Amino acid sequence: MTSENIGQDQLKEHKRRIAFHEAGHATAIYFNNKARNLPPVFFQINLKNINGKPEEYLKTRQTMHDDCIVGVEGGRLVEFLPSSIDALADNTTSHDESMADLIKAIEADIINLLIGPLAEAKYVADTDGEIFNQKLVNLNALKHYGGRSDLALVNDYLQSFSPYKQQQDKKRDELFSIAFGFIKDQQSWAAITKLANYIIDGNKILIGYEEVVSLLGCPIDD
Repeated sequence: MTSENIGQDQLKEHKRRIAFHEAGHATAIYFNNKARNLPPVFFQINLKNINGKPEEYLKTRQTMHDDCIVGVEGGRLVEFLPSSIDALADNTTSHDESMADLIKAIEADIINLLIGPLAEAKYVADTDGEIFNQKLVNLNALKHYGGRSDLALVNDYLQSFSPYKQQQDKKRDELFSIAFGFIKDQQSWAAITKLANYIIDGNKILIGYEEVVSLLGCPIDD
C-alpha cells in the first residue's frame, strides 16, 4: 500500500470519527432536550469541503476540529452566559423566569456538549474492540476525541453556574455521568450511528434540523 493510500485511509477514518462526534451533539440536542421537557432548539450540521493533501489535515488532531469538516451550528439553549451565579439571578428576576429553568437549560447544554466527544470515543472503542467505560474514558480523556473546545465551553458554563471550584467539579462529574449514560443507551447509540452514517455517506453541504429529526423518525415540534 502506498503512502498516498495510507493517507487517504487515515483521512477517511478521521472523517468517520468527526461524523460520530457531531452526530452525538445533534442527537443529544434533540432527544436530551425533549426528555427534559425543554423547548426545541434549532441547529444545522454544516459540512465543509477539505482541499489539499490528506497529510495536511493529519498533522494535529485538534486542528481538524478547529477547522471543522463537520460542525453543528446552533443548538444551545443558553448562548450568552452571565458572568456569575449572581448575574444569573439578576437576569432571571428581570425576565420573570425561574432560576430552576435556567439551571436546567445550562445543565442540558453541558450534557449535549459532552456527548459529542463521548460519541467519538465510543466509536473508536467499538472499532478497536476495546472496552468503553468511565474509568477508561474520563473527562480528561475527551481532549483526545476532539473535545478541547467542548470542554472549554463546559468550563464557561460551570463558572457561570457556581463561583466555587468544588461545586463546579461536583456538577461536572454529575453531568458527565448523565452524558455517559446517554451514550450507553442502546436506542440513543443507534440514533447516533444512523445520523453519523448519513453524514458520512451524504454529499450535502448542510443538513438542517428538520432533516435530522425526520431521519431519526421523530415528529418535528411545532
